[in-house]
Amino acid sequence: MSRCKAWFRWNNKNSYSIAALLPLIEADLARKPEPGIMLYSFATAQSVQIYREVSEAKAAKLDATFVAGGPHPSAMPEEVLEYFDFVVIGEGEETLPELIGAIENGESPASVKGIAYKSGGFVRITEGRSPVDLDLYPPFGKILSPLEISRGCPWGCTYCQTPRLFGCKMRHRSIPVITEYARRHKDIRFTSPNSLAYGSDGRAARLEKVEALLSGLAEQKKPIYFGTFPSEVRPDFVSDQALELITKYCANKSISLGGQSGSPAVLRAIGRGHSVRQVEEACDLCRDHSLTPQVDLIFGLPEESAQDQRMTLDLAKWIVKTGGKVRAHRFTPLPGTPLAKALPATLTEEVEAELGRMALEGKLTGIWSARDRHQRQVC
Repeated sequence: MSRCKAWFRWNNKNSYSIAALLPLIEADLARKPEPGIMLYSFATAQSVQIYREVSEAKAAKLDATFVAGGPHPSAMPEEVLEYFDFVVIGEGEETLPELIGAIENGESPASVKGIAYKSGGFVRITEGRSPVDLDLYPPFGKILSPLEISRGCPWGCTYCQTPRLFGCKMRHRSIPVITEYARRHKDIRFTSPNSLAYGSDGRAARLEKVEALLSGLAEQKKPIYFGTFPSEVRPDFVSDQALELITKYCANKSISLGGQSGSPAVLRAIGRGHSVRQVEEACDLCRDHSLTPQVDLIFGLPEESAQDQRMTLDLAKWIVKTGGKVRAHRFTPLPGTPLAKALPATLTEEVEAELGRMALEGKLTGIWSARDRHQRQVC
């Protein structure tokens, strides 16, 4: 191959990843495989479709080298290498430019840390990398995306890929860097495993750090949306002081809360580190500050009993009755997590019917049915 042209295979599900990596290499966006170096970032739900696309491109003898990264490839490099030539494992800021350089120069990839590839019919996984310093890399370039202010999570919830991808230690972008990139936005939004953990170790809030961030951004006189999708907030981080900061500096009228279950036993089993009562207290506090709690709840967690499901349904109904909103999710086992091989619990007919009724009444959104999830993935 002559001097390689690099392409990011873009879709609306991987735009945040591409936004962070595009400033680091010379690459364009592609809607289909192109000759050169084809770069894919994807989660498990997109894997089957992407494998089919890459297989078809290789069958057509497209002159391309295929590189995969993101949550699914990082957790399942051996599987992905059945279709791709290289896998970037974990964070790509340092790894991807080095790998592309090796490909373009015809060098051995063995010296590139944080990748997997095949050699002599065997999968080779190189030495891992240390977590990157976020301040050394831009949060976006040509493509705007919400400002990533933090990475990593110390809680290690058994269903979640975040600590497995980015580590259990929280890292934060500094306020000057965040402020500089915020100038490019008309309104300012964030990504973080827990927005109210900004500046902290992720286990106890440092609200003076949060206020320093928000007050600095407020000088730009733009709407600020903090603790809303695509970010969220842990319920045990919600307090009067925290919500006073949000109502003082921010434009959002709602808060996204990760509640996950109404069963104390299930919360303990998945390692959430908070109680059902703390979810309820967080909702009460949000309403006290004229903010609508939008609570994520997971149905079908492994070994969830009918009683556990009823508790989560009761919590959902209470949230809606008291003025909040619920986003329901069907548990999906994700590779690389402790629950990767666990089977989802079957939802009872009562829970299925009640969730459907709430959705029809506009009180609940999301995908909780195994049938609906399958249909979405096929489509």
